[in-house]
Amino acid sequence: MVKLMPSLVAVAFSTAVIGCSPAEQQDKKITINANPYPSTYHVLPNSTTLLKNAIVLTGTGKRIDEADVLIKDGKISAVGKQLVAEGAVVINAKGKWITPGIIDVHSHLGVYPSPNAESHNDGNEMTNPVTAEVWAEHSVWPQDPGFNRAREGGITTLQILPGSANLIGGRGVTLKNVPATTMQAMKFPNAPYGLKMACGENPKNLYGSRNELPMTRMGNMAGYRTAFIQATEYKRAWDKYDADYAAGKNPEVPERDLMKDTLKGVLEGDILIHNHCYKAEEMAMMIDLGKEFGYHAGTFHHAVEGYKIADLLAENGNCAAMWPDWWGFKLEAYDMVLENVAMVDAVKNSCAIVHSDSGVTIQRLNQETAKIMHRANENGFDLKEEHVIGWLTANAAKSLGISDKTGSLEQGKNADLVVWNTNPFSVYAQAEQVFIDGAKVYDRQDPAYQAQSDFMLGQQ
Repeated sequence: MVKLMPSLVAVAFSTAVIGCSPAEQQDKKITINANPYPSTYHVLPNSTTLLKNAIVLTGTGKRIDEADVLIKDGKISAVGKQLVAEGAVVINAKGKWITPGIIDVHSHLGVYPSPNAESHNDGNEMTNPVTAEVWAEHSVWPQDPGFNRAREGGITTLQILPGSANLIGGRGVTLKNVPATTMQAMKFPNAPYGLKMACGENPKNLYGSRNELPMTRMGNMAGYRTAFIQATEYKRAWDKYDADYAAGKNPEVPERDLMKDTLKGVLEGDILIHNHCYKAEEMAMMIDLGKEFGYHAGTFHHAVEGYKIADLLAENGNCAAMWPDWWGFKLEAYDMVLENVAMVDAVKNSCAIVHSDSGVTIQRLNQETAKIMHRANENGFDLKEEHVIGWLTANAAKSLGISDKTGSLEQGKNADLVVWNTNPFSVYAQAEQVFIDGAKVYDRQDPAYQAQSDFMLGQQ
């Protein structure tokens, strides 16, 4: 028998004791609550409803004449001809048009409400070039009468964004356009957050005039990159903490930072970028910025020069939200064409959107889209109503990360829809009835469905 040296026996014994010792007591695991202000939205009272004999634009590129839409349990149950549903409320929609509810991906309602008073201007935290720590939802005034006016124009969902003064302005929030007294009661359940960023003149002019960085477009890029370098290190620290904790260690908890929390969410793909950006070369740089740090550049808002890089946008899966004819108000918004939206849309795998960025235009997004269709068709395009409605519905839902829930009239989707008195792309078009999750939230003929803001009560 081989005898072990005493020293080796001691080492073996010591190792055995260590191996059998209990693991170090771990402190309570710390996790960041990604949604500390959750939605409290509840579907309003609704019933099984059958809309009969309308012209239906599904939002998926289809037009169905003399079609029926069946709403059940707040969802689209069926779209087709000669549908029957026992016990349903039947609405004769002959001569009417039905579309999915309109979605505006760029609104400032509630943060720049009407009346436009200084005390209510809460949409632009112009105190630092990077304010990713601010959240638009904390500025939303649900009593803004603009929400009601937008609903009368068929708006069922809208994203409220901070303004564009900063390189990184803060988080946006997606709301259902229902009457409510709190922001959380409007909050679209489980919709991803958006992060407002801005290219070009706004940040460089504001901070340059204060002799602060950025003063130039290269200063803009330096500011974005610095912020995402910091965010990358922050994410690395939290990832290491999580890994060490999972390994049974008791690591030190990284220090919380609200600004970096948001950018970490971008890096992890949980928060979607919405970037105010006009010029083609700047949008291309922002796509490259996303590649440098491993996030997707998201949706470009305004995109006046989108037509110049339509193929690049489609190739990279970027949506572009645009106006029909609003340009020339500053140099970076100068080089526009009336066919901009149509040209972006014409590329395979594109995602063209019409947005408002206006408390007035949001009431007429259907007619804003009609202007584009008319001008583009004058110049050789062949756009139809059943296609362009997707610019306001399906593509907008895709941009906001909610296309599995709304944006088209398909079985199982939320019953968010509009009944129009005529072709929605006519100058005479009016939304007659608006439904959200199958509940009627507006009826042009019935005052019971014409919500009034508390602010407006008693006023002329």
